[in-house]
Amino acid sequence: MNASALLPLAVSGGIALAAMAADLPAAADPLIEPDELAARLGEDHLAILDIRSQPRDAAQDVFAQGHVPGAVHGDYVTGGWRTEVDGVVGMAPTPVALETMIGNLGIGNDDEVVIVNAGTDASDFGSAARVYWTFKYLGHDDVAILDGGFRGWTEDASRPVEAGPSVVREPKIFTASLHPEILISSDEVLATLNDPRVVRVDARPENQYRGEAQHPRALGAGRIPGSVGVEQAIFFDDRGRLLPREQLEGLVPEKVKSGDADMVVSYCNTGHWAATDWFVLSQMLGYRNVRLYDGSMTGWTADPSRPLSTGPDELDKISRWVPARQG
Repeated sequence: MNASALLPLAVSGGIALAAMAADLPAAADPLIEPDELAARLGEDHLAILDIRSQPRDAAQDVFAQGHVPGAVHGDYVTGGWRTEVDGVVGMAPTPVALETMIGNLGIGNDDEVVIVNAGTDASDFGSAARVYWTFKYLGHDDVAILDGGFRGWTEDASRPVEAGPSVVREPKIFTASLHPEILISSDEVLATLNDPRVVRVDARPENQYRGEAQHPRALGAGRIPGSVGVEQAIFFDDRGRLLPREQLEGLVPEKVKSGDADMVVSYCNTGHWAATDWFVLSQMLGYRNVRLYDGSMTGWTADPSRPLSTGPDELDKISRWVPARQG
C-alpha cells in the first residue's frame, strides 16, 4: 500500500478546500490492547474515557455497575460530543464547547486519552471512532481506542473492574489546535461532485445506499451521486472486533487503493458510522486526505436542491462488500 496515495487537493469553481499542509498520517497505535492498558492503570496523565451510553431499558446505571478502574464517564449520546445545527443532527460542536466539555472531564492537553466504548457490535465502535476523530480534529493526537471496548476488557476475568460513580478529575484547561482538513461541509461536498479525483464512501447498509430505507431525520432517500458503498460492518469480525490490518486492506475500494483519488469523503446518516470508515482508512491503513462529512445524509438532504442517486445503478461497487464480509 502507498500510504501517501491520497494527496492534497484544491477544488476550483466553488468552495476552495483547505490544502493539506497539516494532513494527518496513520496513527502509530490507534488501538490499545486490554492487557497493555491493564499494565498502565494508575499512570499519571493517563485519562481513561468511558463513553458508554445508558440504554433506555437499563434498570441500573451501566457505568456504575462496572468500568475500567479510574475511568471518567463522558456519555457519547448526552455528553456533548455531537450537536444539532439548523435541524441537522450529529454535527461537530463548536471548538469552544468541546474545549469546555473535555476540560470539565479533567482531561488536558498533556493527557493520553484511551476511549472505552461498550464493544457490543460494529455499530457501537462508531461512537469510539467519532470521539477519537473529535480529539484529532481538536489537534490532540495522544488518543487511542481500547480494542474490544469494555466487553473485550471483561473477557479476561483477571482484569479489574471498578463499580461506583465516575472518577471526579480536577477540571483542566484543554486548548484546541484545529485540524479542519479532516472535516468537510455540505457545500464543499457539493463542489466536488464532478471531480473524478474525489471518492465518496457511504458507510451505511445496502438498503439505505439503494434508497429503499432512510434515517428518520433524513429528508430524502438514496445516496450522494457517485458514492462507493463500503458498509462499516464489513471491517469487523463476529465479536465486533476490528479485523487485522491485512484483512482491512483487502476491503479498501479499488478507487482508493489505486492512488487515482486525491480525496476520500466518508459519510453515513449522522457522521457516526462514517467515523469508522474514516478511522479504518486514515488511522489503521494510512490513506491521506480522508475527510469526515459530519452532516452526512441528514445534512445533505436538508437542501432539496442537492442531488440524490437511488437504486442499484452502482451496485457493482457495493456488492463486493457483502460476500467479502460473509466469506
